[in-house]
Amino acid sequence: MLVVDDEPMVREVLARYLAREGFGVETAEDGESALAAFDRTPPDLVLLDLMLPRIDGLELFRLMRERGPAAVIMLTAKGEETDRVVGLELGADDYVTKPFSPREVVARVRAVLRRRGPAGPAEAPAADRGVAAFGDLEVDARRREVRRAGRPVGLTRKEFDLLSFMTARPGQTFDRSTLLREVWDFAWTGDTATVTVHVRRLREKIEDDPSNPRRLVTVWGVGYRFEP
Repeated sequence: MLVVDDEPMVREVLARYLAREGFGVETAEDGESALAAFDRTPPDLVLLDLMLPRIDGLELFRLMRERGPAAVIMLTAKGEETDRVVGLELGADDYVTKPFSPREVVARVRAVLRRRGPAGPAEAPAADRGVAAFGDLEVDARRREVRRAGRPVGLTRKEFDLLSFMTARPGQTFDRSTLLREVWDFAWTGDTATVTVHVRRLREKIEDDPSNPRRLVTVWGVGYRFEP
């Protein structure tokens, strides 16, 4: 684990709790030292404060993404909604709003690592059998690949998890809190922005007209449904 935060107390508390749970932990107080630590020992997961000196947290996120596939959980203040949305669009796996419980952070770390593990996301038996085809859209659950008209579609890990979950259950409507629980593996806490962001990004990649989606449709007042 790499904990990046300019507040010494936050770094110390998170490092102590993570170490107690058996994780190896490095800490960094700013973007420059974080990049050095990242290059020295590439972490499995980064806890990244968005408000950092020297290198902005979002810029640091982009630089880390160029260096390796580490999972990222953003540490944000309540008033940083715009930064949270940008971070999610860049591919962040989760975020935690300050002030937070260290136990909650550890639980979210475990959830993200579990979702990123070799077993992948929970899927229905139909998806486990191989490639699911919906017109020119193919979802290969075993290889974790998506193709459209025979061409690969580049998805982030969480975008694939969400699409795989919904295509395994065509025609079924899910509210956002259910998708958070099933795909992100954490309970609804009142903010479902991450679901909305990932749905929008998926539509941009699999729909002919993302503004008028035919596959990943909105059920107004409820949530989303995949139409085969």
